[in-house]
Amino acid sequence: MTHPLPSFYDPKKVETVYNVDYNGLAALAPEYRQKNGIRPASADPSRTWLLLIDVQNTFCIPSYELFVGGRSGTGAVEDNRRLTEFIYKNIGRISHITATLDTHSAQQIFHPVFFVDAAGNHPAPFTDIYAEDTRSGKWRFNPALAVEMGIAPEYGQQMLQHYTESLEKKGKYALTVWPYHAMQGGIGHAIVPAIEEAIFFHGMLRYTQPEFEIKGQQPFTENYSAIGPEVLTGPMGESLGSRNSKFVQRLQEVDKLIIAGQAKSHCVAWTIADLLEDIQQTDPSLAGKVYLLEDCASAVVVPGVVDHTPAADEAYTRFAAAGMQVVKSADTGWL
Repeated sequence: MTHPLPSFYDPKKVETVYNVDYNGLAALAPEYRQKNGIRPASADPSRTWLLLIDVQNTFCIPSYELFVGGRSGTGAVEDNRRLTEFIYKNIGRISHITATLDTHSAQQIFHPVFFVDAAGNHPAPFTDIYAEDTRSGKWRFNPALAVEMGIAPEYGQQMLQHYTESLEKKGKYALTVWPYHAMQGGIGHAIVPAIEEAIFFHGMLRYTQPEFEIKGQQPFTENYSAIGPEVLTGPMGESLGSRNSKFVQRLQEVDKLIIAGQAKSHCVAWTIADLLEDIQQTDPSLAGKVYLLEDCASAVVVPGVVDHTPAADEAYTRFAAAGMQVVKSADTGWL
């Protein structure tokens, strides 16, 4: 049984930033709950967990820092319309919602200020930096950041070389220099209002607390995956971050895990890949509990520069082969 879209939902507002009326939503919840026979999540006979990856303004609102347009150019907007409506229509069957938040500062290894060339210039956004670029000195650690970070400039360069070499050995994407995005404290960092509205309303209806998972704050490593950073150790074996086992542990406690968000080619795919790795080490049958909303995620596409759609599609094919279910938001017979 699906539920009706609430009266306050406006699909045209999904691509806009606005104030969520928390008190108004809380006041509407009792009537909607009673009219639609919605029970507290604690009474659910089976547990369904919705994991939303980085559904933030920075990735989902046109004109924001790193909008994920996909091949259509409107990818994240259309994804979020489908996702928001999926949440409302199935609000009585979704037991718990977790939303991850990509969280950055300016001086991190994937932002322009971190690097300089021989003339002191920073790389342009979407520049790929390879191990050979760091070995040759084409791109060097910006020595002006050394004191602020409490390191020697030589260590910064050593870190860059070690890091890019580690990515190549793992077969990962090259180190990509991204536009400044998901800046902690900024508007871009916030959850898209239409999604935040749905998360809050779900919590009010189901008497359950949503969970927000911060990731991406380490200066010397990327953290596409919500489960762990791309490189775990530095050139001297020092820790750059650690993997988070809570996701596979939570998966063992629920009946279904549904995953959606941005971007399909990066943070979504790499979160799923890390989860699959944990699943295979814990209990391969757990993969059958995972459902991927393929029409609620888009790949990074920069026209004329890069198109990561094939890599995203290949990843989802690999996940399906491992036992995960690739589904569409409107076809909920599986739910």
